[in-house]
Amino acid sequence: MSTKNKETMLSLGSGVRSGKEYLEGLKDDREVWLQGKRVTDVTEHPGLNRSARTLASFMDRQSDPEYQDTVTFEQDGRKIATSFLVPKSKEDIIKRGEAFYEWAKWSNGMFGRTPDYKNASITAFYGGAELLEEGGKQFADNMRNYYHYATTNDKVLTHSLLNPTVNFELSKQGKSDKDVSLKVVKENDAGIFVTGARLLATLGPQADEVEVFPSTLLNRQKGSDLEYAFAFVAPVASPGLKMICRDTYDHAKSHYDAPLSSRYEEMDAVVIFKDVFVPWERVFIYREPDLCNRAFAQNHAVTQMMHQVVCGKLAKAEFIVGLLCAMAKASGKDKDMNIKGQIAEAMFMTETLRSLRFSAEQHAHKDEYGNYIPLRRPLDTSRNLFPKMYPRLIELVQLLGSSSLMATPNEQDLTNEIADDVDKYFQLQNLESKDRIALFRLAHDLSVSGFGGRQTLYERYFFGPPNVMHAIYFDLYNKDDMMDRVNSLLSEA
Repeated sequence: MSTKNKETMLSLGSGVRSGKEYLEGLKDDREVWLQGKRVTDVTEHPGLNRSARTLASFMDRQSDPEYQDTVTFEQDGRKIATSFLVPKSKEDIIKRGEAFYEWAKWSNGMFGRTPDYKNASITAFYGGAELLEEGGKQFADNMRNYYHYATTNDKVLTHSLLNPTVNFELSKQGKSDKDVSLKVVKENDAGIFVTGARLLATLGPQADEVEVFPSTLLNRQKGSDLEYAFAFVAPVASPGLKMICRDTYDHAKSHYDAPLSSRYEEMDAVVIFKDVFVPWERVFIYREPDLCNRAFAQNHAVTQMMHQVVCGKLAKAEFIVGLLCAMAKASGKDKDMNIKGQIAEAMFMTETLRSLRFSAEQHAHKDEYGNYIPLRRPLDTSRNLFPKMYPRLIELVQLLGSSSLMATPNEQDLTNEIADDVDKYFQLQNLESKDRIALFRLAHDLSVSGFGGRQTLYERYFFGPPNVMHAIYFDLYNKDDMMDRVNSLLSEA
């Protein structure tokens, strides 16, 4: 195989991009299918364009003096996203956390795939690139080169980790279904060719590139299924790559009528590959099943990604607390002890996340590669707790909102012939009708709409099946010291 890097394909850029540059980058030959038709332009399609424009506005903030000191840093004379900072101290970990949290606040946690999520992954693989040398030094060099390409070109990445499940028993054993699982079908001096499917690429149609890395749940045995063992990154517009989307939850409503789904509809897509060519310089693991199994954990990518996640979930929980308090204040229910107790429950969850983030950052430590990582246990705790917390947070919104979540006329009803009726009959003790309707339409969009339902499902399975995640947590937990204390007490009898 040839692993010579091509400068034309991995050339350095000038640093953070503007929103306009990001949107222009989406105007390519990508094959995206939505509601039975191929999308001709992601930036113009009514089901996709507003979320792309929202993300573009976030990209612009990287150059805004109000935010840039937090969300960027200088490297070789370029402004680079802070999520690409390789942490060399506890202070760097805290700086990254501040940047993750700032990004999350821009969407109030509703965007789960802001670029900083996959940036954390690429940065961890770069920081621990020597692990990839187990498969060959050229693959570690490929990762180092790709990191510099991604950082200086400010690429927006999505990822797909899992093969579609056709036979559940085979899937439990970590085996691939020969007909649908993504695999290498041939190779030559220039690269590999892959065919099959992967899921689920969130923000896929609005991303520049897709990270096709091994899942931490593959559990492949060494020496088996070599054609399914790889890690690479491919442009979304690669010939032979197509994305098949679910229905859109952006129904072209106004920001008043659909304040969340009109801004933050984050599309999910199954990625289909048909003889897609991947140059060697974009391949990081190849025919190494054991390395595939270990990579995310051993180079601490999981830990660095969990750091971004806890910051995002904190911002989301804070937003829901704010919404609950606003709903209670509008109706005067904020004086009721039972309502206070319900909202306090949401506050408990929020402060738990804040404490876990703080603990992880304050106990940051150096890893075997000479980089700093947050303490994993608090982050692991947060990623196992939040899938339980979030449905309860949504239930609290539903319980407080009750029928008011349905008593929500359209924005047009504020100016038509029934406007006087709306103005009179939809007011609350502390809120005029227009503002009351807007508030509860927001609560509806979060807790009742298709957009809200997708958010809840997304949070339930963000890192994987809860039973699997809990079992992994149990296995990683340091139980011996605690059992020793039990045994010590018993030995005194």
